[in-house]
Amino acid sequence: MQKTAFLAALEREAPLVLDGGLATQAEAQGCDIGNPLWSASLLLDNPQAIVDANRAFLDAGAECIATASYQASREGLAQRGLSADEADQLMRRSVELAIRARDEYLAANPDAPLVPLVAASIGPYGAMLHDGSEYRGDYGVSAQTLRAFHAPRLRLFDASQADVLAFETVPSLPEAQVIAELLCGCATPAWVSFSCRDDRVISDDTPIEEAVGVFRDHPVVAAVGFNCTPPQYAAELIRRIRAALPDKCVMAYPNSGEMFDVSTNAWSGTSSPLDYARAARAWHAAGAKIIGGCCRTGPDHIREIRRTLT
Repeated sequence: MQKTAFLAALEREAPLVLDGGLATQAEAQGCDIGNPLWSASLLLDNPQAIVDANRAFLDAGAECIATASYQASREGLAQRGLSADEADQLMRRSVELAIRARDEYLAANPDAPLVPLVAASIGPYGAMLHDGSEYRGDYGVSAQTLRAFHAPRLRLFDASQADVLAFETVPSLPEAQVIAELLCGCATPAWVSFSCRDDRVISDDTPIEEAVGVFRDHPVVAAVGFNCTPPQYAAELIRRIRAALPDKCVMAYPNSGEMFDVSTNAWSGTSSPLDYARAARAWHAAGAKIIGGCCRTGPDHIREIRRTLT
């Protein structure tokens, strides 16, 4: 695998601190993203809000920020009347906006010990469906359909200035197998993170060891882990992934611990950034090299993680 800034960051002794939920921060900034495109809608409606959200996480101590492209795809953007070329242009813009936030951060912090990384966020097929199936994986479509969905935007992001390709919230073994196949043709290093039902299985009930095993000896995937998963399952998932893939870095960026109700599209419960950071210390002790947050985690969570781990 070619040496890149992402791979160099993984060679440090310290863990790599990710950002939190981009959509969470966008909503905190007053953005209305209650639509099928979720935070990707801001690429059309309010791109500056994406820059501001990325910058908020960088100012909080994040060393890697994700693009606002998790829910972006040709199929999804066609619902807003965009052609395939227009959709591709918008997805490229997501990388440009993250780089703009990074450039602004570096201008204000010229002595930063690490140039922050940009991760091209690539959601699963279920994210486009916008029906919660990224937490089930029961798409009922063929591997050919999944391949046709993922291949164009993967080529697009591989040719972009992103530092790492970030496949997120992967819920099923068949989709993981397609992703593994497609990533073999990429030049940019990648990570793959699964959505998990508990501390033993991913969302389609495949044992976590079998799911991550798809990426054993993979030439492009440098890190494997989980996101969009309740944090109480994190330590055991890390242990199982490390045992199954001792030569890959393990990543953990769970949800805040609040509960999401798909039927009402609402969250319930509370999350303390300090408690989350204390849990993150245990994840690091268990062997996680890359640590951050997902849904309902904001800059305060990342600030506490950075303070706790460094």
